[in-house]
Amino acid sequence: HQLLDNLATLVPQAGGWNHLVVSTTTELKLQELERRCRQRERLLNHLGPAFARAQNRGVRALLSGGSGTGKTLAAKILASELDMDLYRVDLAAVVNKYIGETEKNLKRLFDAADISDMVLFFDEADSLFGKRIEANDARDRYANLEISYLLERMERFKGLAILATNRKNDLDQAFLRRIRHIIDFPVPEEAQRAAIWRQVIPPSIAENSRIDIAFLARQFPLSGGHIRSIVFNACLQSAHAGNGRKELFMKDVLVAVKREYDKMNRSLSLDQLGPYASHIAGLD
Repeated sequence: HQLLDNLATLVPQAGGWNHLVVSTTTELKLQELERRCRQRERLLNHLGPAFARAQNRGVRALLSGGSGTGKTLAAKILASELDMDLYRVDLAAVVNKYIGETEKNLKRLFDAADISDMVLFFDEADSLFGKRIEANDARDRYANLEISYLLERMERFKGLAILATNRKNDLDQAFLRRIRHIIDFPVPEEAQRAAIWRQVIPPSIAENSRIDIAFLARQFPLSGGHIRSIVFNACLQSAHAGNGRKELFMKDVLVAVKREYDKMNRSLSLDQLGPYASHIAGLD
């Protein structure tokens, strides 16, 4: 969108809600958010012009949870279900070290979004909506002014804004009070993890493979994003073996699990690996 002036980029649409595996509580809150978005114009118009003028048509939602728990996917699906474009705000382009420039960028961003039928998506929102600090110098005072301007402009925003963070406690409390929809994305439970494993392994591979999904879901408390990364890397490893068949082996999957744990600086115990410990014996 030219009016956004490189401050945000269009995000490809995702599928429907059946592609997102989350807790029942999270699912119900997402459904409530979708209904709110669909009804906002009709409800305010039905209640009459006096009420409509007093209320902001805008909808603000905060998605909070660890990495890979489905926040971005949920934003994509919501925009897709609403038949709206989703634009991810480029925080590096918006935030400027020069005094006053950040406010100008924010004004351009919100003005463009106000006149367009789009969803603004602020990923890592804590870096932009962080707590105000004690003003010890001019830079601190201007940083606080930027946050104050952002809060005020967000409150006047007529569209749909979705914010995602894995550090909700770092957000400014005045901002949190302005958010009607705060939706938590916890690490999936065992049953949800099993569903994610089944969903992300391609059917053409799953039918030729003997993967102990129940074991993987029980032993490794991982988010959906980590599971997708593991399956992708395991498929690469299997393809590299050059056996010419579309299949996965538990060894490939467990090696990928080990690599994913290494990236997270977490260790695997022999108890976790159980009868499959020999598959990664000697792997550093």
